[in-house]
Amino acid sequence: MRQLLVSREISELSRVTHLLDEPEQLAAAVGDVLPSAAGRAPYAQLGEALAPAVERAVQRSIQKSPRTLTDILYPVFLPAIRKSIGEKIDQTFQSLNETLRHIFTWHGLKWRLEAWRTGASFSAVVLKHSLVYRVEHAFLIHRNSGLLITHVTADNATSEDPQLISSMLSAIQDFVKDSFNEKEQSGLDTIRFGELRLWSEVGPFATLVSVIRGNPPEELHEIVRDVLLRIHEESSQALEQFDGDGSQLASVEAQLQTCVELKQEESNDGFPWLVAAVALLLLSLAGGWYFLSWQSAQRWQAYVSRWQAYVSRVEAQPGIIVAEQQVRDGQFYIAGLRDPLAVDPQSLLSGTGVDPAGVHSQWQFYQSLEPEFVLKRLTASLYPPETVRLSIVDDRIVAEGEAPDTWIDRARAAARQLSAGGPEFDISKVRDVSPEARAAEHWQYYVSRLEAQPGIIVAQQTARGGHFYISGLRDPLAADPQALLSGTDVDPARVHAQWQFYQSLDPKFVVKRLTAALSPPKTVQLSIIQGRIVAVGEAPAGWINRARAAAEQLSADGVVLDVSQLRELNLAELNHLRQAIQTTDIFFSSGKVVPGPEQTPVLDRLADQIKEFAQSARNSGVTARFMLTGHSDTTGRETANASISAARAETVRALLNKRGVAPELLLVRGAGTFEPAVPENSLTGSSTNRRVSITVNLD
Repeated sequence: MRQLLVSREISELSRVTHLLDEPEQLAAAVGDVLPSAAGRAPYAQLGEALAPAVERAVQRSIQKSPRTLTDILYPVFLPAIRKSIGEKIDQTFQSLNETLRHIFTWHGLKWRLEAWRTGASFSAVVLKHSLVYRVEHAFLIHRNSGLLITHVTADNATSEDPQLISSMLSAIQDFVKDSFNEKEQSGLDTIRFGELRLWSEVGPFATLVSVIRGNPPEELHEIVRDVLLRIHEESSQALEQFDGDGSQLASVEAQLQTCVELKQEESNDGFPWLVAAVALLLLSLAGGWYFLSWQSAQRWQAYVSRWQAYVSRVEAQPGIIVAEQQVRDGQFYIAGLRDPLAVDPQSLLSGTGVDPAGVHSQWQFYQSLEPEFVLKRLTASLYPPETVRLSIVDDRIVAEGEAPDTWIDRARAAARQLSAGGPEFDISKVRDVSPEARAAEHWQYYVSRLEAQPGIIVAQQTARGGHFYISGLRDPLAADPQALLSGTDVDPARVHAQWQFYQSLDPKFVVKRLTAALSPPKTVQLSIIQGRIVAVGEAPAGWINRARAAAEQLSADGVVLDVSQLRELNLAELNHLRQAIQTTDIFFSSGKVVPGPEQTPVLDRLADQIKEFAQSARNSGVTARFMLTGHSDTTGRETANASISAARAETVRALLNKRGVAPELLLVRGAGTFEPAVPENSLTGSSTNRRVSITVNLD
């Protein structure tokens, strides 16, 4: 009987019990009905029920990973912070511009007095009077649909159809976003046309556009933003669900009314008599001060002119060099060089009108090279005999007359000292009282000078009948005996020389001949060590054989040429590096003259190899040159391919030069399509031919 009456209920109860015992099935069942239950539940009850669990979950999530919350809030806070900072900067510059514009005007003086009287800052008073504006219209536009929610107009303000204006503003916003790829949360915030400005403040569900006539302060942004914030706080749900029906947003119009009541009218005070009186007083005081300053400056300028006249007078004096002169703190300072024989600068102050007590001078003694001072010193040092007269002729000091040898020698020594920068001392007109003895002395000095020269052997020398005879042996590389006559006072016309050429075995001359005959490479150095000629370095085998042959020839004459320290130059390393360079190619994309980033390691390695090869070649006595040849595939016209290939070679040269390769080592040429690496029967072949190849040449 029980089975007949309650069998169905017993079955359902068993199923529910089984469902509650299985967590996975219970979770699946609850998940099926939870969305619909949450959707039908009252918002207040659902929020109260879920709030504790959601708060604990959010708290644990933030404690576990704070960066997650930062990443969520970053896109929201950053634009707001950036916009706030920008408005503060604009506000600061606006205050600064207005202050600077009125700081030296009648209004500026009046406003400064007002600032002093009221205790406000001068910039605040300037902005109060100079920023005259009026908010004429306020449009509240739905953000998603672009529909006009409500519109408020100030008194005596005219406009066209509000719906039309709202649509145009929305269209402009969309145009700017689409044209410049702006983000969704950003937008056009300011439009200016003549005296009218449109300020746009964007909220979550609506945009508030204010039409302002005049020059509004930047602080007005905050006021408009506060109005928009209050509207969203009071009518957030109605704004979000707005579909064109504004009946639920009737209270918004009262908020917008506060916007159109914002204005700053221009003050129309009478003529500022107080300001004019103060300004006149200040101008009078400034005029008096300027007149007194001008008079004082004129007197001081006249005094300085007298000082400059004195300086010019001192500079014109021989034996005085003015190095520095200046006027400082009403005092005059002058410094320089003064010859002890020159006039006293202090005595030149007489008659200039300059007070000597205000002049501070500092003179360093020196010996002037002025001819008149040099003449005085020569007279005091040489004590010329009565038969000699010293005079100045065309800035030259000329000695005329007769004197003994000793005085002439002293005069010649003085003349040599003066030749370093002083006036010429000409003693050619002084006649020697014993010319024969003097000439013999000069000849012996010349002979001893010849005997000291390497590569010259004096065999015989004599003096006969006022003439001088000399003969001997001379190496062609030795000094010219005729040139050695200079400075000896021996008349070359009275010298008769006969020299036989020979090859001196002096190591210095032998080294010169070896250098001319063998032309050693840069890697070989010839030097003289303890009378022996030593060759050190690396050279090709052929040059070493020639050096050994020369050493055998010199050994017969008693000259030692040591070639034991010469090493044969090994070019195997150069050839290996040369092969590595020539097998390197720089590849390009189709139509490109700049290699891609994947070629950067290749260029770095190639630059290092080229620099290493060039240095090794220089060490080996040869010069390396690198030919960069640009290539292209067959795509396009031949003239264009030739230009591209040459441009590719130029680009690689610039990139190698940037990596430290000397530009004189690199040559470029464009081969176009005429030197393909592989036949162009595939895409691979085309890409292989778009390259720059390198050829190494040794000079």
